[in-house]
Amino acid sequence: MRHARLTWEGAFHHIMNRGVNEEKIFSSADLKSKYIELLAEKSVIYRMRILAYCIMDNHYHLLLQNSSGKLSEFMRNLNSQYGFYYRRVIGGKGYVFQDRFKSTLIQNESYPGPGSIVYVIQNPVRANLVDRFDNYSWSSGSLYFSGDNKSFIDRGFVEALFGSKEDFFMALQGAHEQKYVVKRSKYGQIFGDEGFIKEAEKKYDRRKERSVRENKRTDDRYFEPVEKIIFEFQQKYGIKLEDIDTITHEGKRMRGEFLVLLKDLGGLTYREVIEFDLFSDLSFGSLGSLYFHTKRRKKR
Repeated sequence: MRHARLTWEGAFHHIMNRGVNEEKIFSSADLKSKYIELLAEKSVIYRMRILAYCIMDNHYHLLLQNSSGKLSEFMRNLNSQYGFYYRRVIGGKGYVFQDRFKSTLIQNESYPGPGSIVYVIQNPVRANLVDRFDNYSWSSGSLYFSGDNKSFIDRGFVEALFGSKEDFFMALQGAHEQKYVVKRSKYGQIFGDEGFIKEAEKKYDRRKERSVRENKRTDDRYFEPVEKIIFEFQQKYGIKLEDIDTITHEGKRMRGEFLVLLKDLGGLTYREVIEFDLFSDLSFGSLGSLYFHTKRRKKR
């Protein structure tokens, strides 16, 4: 059984996910740029603090702080939006990402040094794509100590960790000597010392107990990937979402059913749902009525 994410408001994470079956879902400059564009947009909407990123051909790395406590919502929306875009541009069917995103909880960025940032932005060098990290256009490596104040990443926080541009470059040059050792706990992967691991597990247990008492679905272990919901819905009806004619009674019925699936199985909010083209002609306020009307009709 999948556990809830080991996280809390303010926790640091190294996030990674890859294309299904190792598919190169970021194979072009345009696709990589689109993901970075969405990352910037969603980080503002969900108030997520992005420290570093690197987009490779078949996977991505993010280093962030769960500053709003909405990590699962943020990642679900980010990956879903990119998945829709990818299938619309590239074509094909089925999932785009391999699974839920992988998350490593990090004690903090001073343990045992800013090694996780170095690890993320050195990916292209380790893959022999470039000689220097700052020659790769689809990572945040070239943004630090650049004076670029328009970036959505928290440059100031990262630069303070290294102290100076010279120390930053020295850390990158000696990256092959650094070890990024991840430890496993009963609730997931952690980058930290033994004391932090014990404290993190205590926080998880307290959160789990509180969730049971409140009888709320506060984490993502109950929710299915949005791509899976879409794929199975389209398989069931033999039609793509963009081909549903909502002028007809049947089209409206299918739209209502899709809304219920997104809410009940995917855990999406109405704000996330209305971003789908299928609901673009509806007002935000009408989604609630459509949801409850469809639920009542299905109970008859």
